[in-house]
Amino acid sequence: MTDVDPRFRSPEATVAQPWDRLAAELARHGLHLDTDIAPRQFAGGLANLNYLVSVDGSPTVLRRPPPGPSAEGANDMAREWRVLCRLGAGYPLAPRGVHFCTDPAVLGAQFQLLEYRDGVAVGATVPSALAAAALPAPPARPGTSNAGTSNAGTSNAGTSNAGTSNAGTSNAGTVPERLTAILLGAMAALHALDPASVGLGELGRPKGFLGRQVEGWARRAAAVYPDGLPAAADAVIGWLRHAVADVPAGEVRLIHCDFKFDNMLVDPVTLASVAVLDWDMTTRGDPLFDLAVLLSYWIEPDDPPALHELRQVPSLEPGFPRREQVAAAYFAAAGRPPAELGFHLALARLRLAIAWRQLYRRFADDPVAGPRYAAFARIADAVLGWTADLTGSRT
Repeated sequence: MTDVDPRFRSPEATVAQPWDRLAAELARHGLHLDTDIAPRQFAGGLANLNYLVSVDGSPTVLRRPPPGPSAEGANDMAREWRVLCRLGAGYPLAPRGVHFCTDPAVLGAQFQLLEYRDGVAVGATVPSALAAAALPAPPARPGTSNAGTSNAGTSNAGTSNAGTSNAGTSNAGTVPERLTAILLGAMAALHALDPASVGLGELGRPKGFLGRQVEGWARRAAAVYPDGLPAAADAVIGWLRHAVADVPAGEVRLIHCDFKFDNMLVDPVTLASVAVLDWDMTTRGDPLFDLAVLLSYWIEPDDPPALHELRQVPSLEPGFPRREQVAAAYFAAAGRPPAELGFHLALARLRLAIAWRQLYRRFADDPVAGPRYAAFARIADAVLGWTADLTGSRT
């Protein structure tokens, strides 16, 4: 019996692409699609479609939007390509761009090919491949040496510096503690980067960033609730509109806008970060929003039970810190004083709820993808209700 690789969809659940047209497009640009190696669709991701293909003998990732119209600001392949063509010069966790195609006649939408990085992603649970990751070597006992556990067995010979970063390593604590520290270190390293130093000093419109986010998600909310906003959504949007004027503008930094575990690949042995993925929403703005987006997914055991269905990060598993501890660890990693996050977290939760509603409306009737999104409307309403209660208590 052939082992099933959980990283990939089954052939029956794979969304087929016109591989002959892709091969012809690549040939026009001096690239060769190795058609003798069958493409495989990655199982992760909630919207964009990602495939492992072989180009000129090297594993490569094909990335494209899902079929059909995209929601406002979503699935922006051109933005992601712009970012990844520049970011790697200062942030080695960003994969390198290989090819970008703007012609929808090829695959039905713009698409890109990206460098493949081999690693493990973490979702709602810690994969078994990581649960037993190597712990730091214990202190040598008197009369012994570390010669038997030297770096020779885990040398850098098999991993290039282009795929790792000192900000993405942690050698202390349990696996949950180390994974959290690695994620926050990678986030802090991105926020420490001067956008102009990598040619992204003109990306986005950072002035008025938070106010535009409020209005943008209010528009999207109106679109996903065509019969009128539920009371909870109306209350959260009203609170945000009133509160935004009193929120400090914050620094202008590169922000990912979806920096969470399943968008980071780690080495299964050392847990070092190998890559950060999904840059299609990257912009310049307030780095506290990036932190708040992560915390919006970070459900705790004593949160309302309906929220436990969210399952986007493994925060409900034993050993993972609470939101307050995650925020404190980020501020320590970033070398910045703690800041009030109430507004940013309410905005991030509105974003989460409306994005989940968008995904539900787009995919609920899909015979293949639909079951995965069946609970998204219920989760969205639970997040909105919870956020309305929290913001109401802050009025």
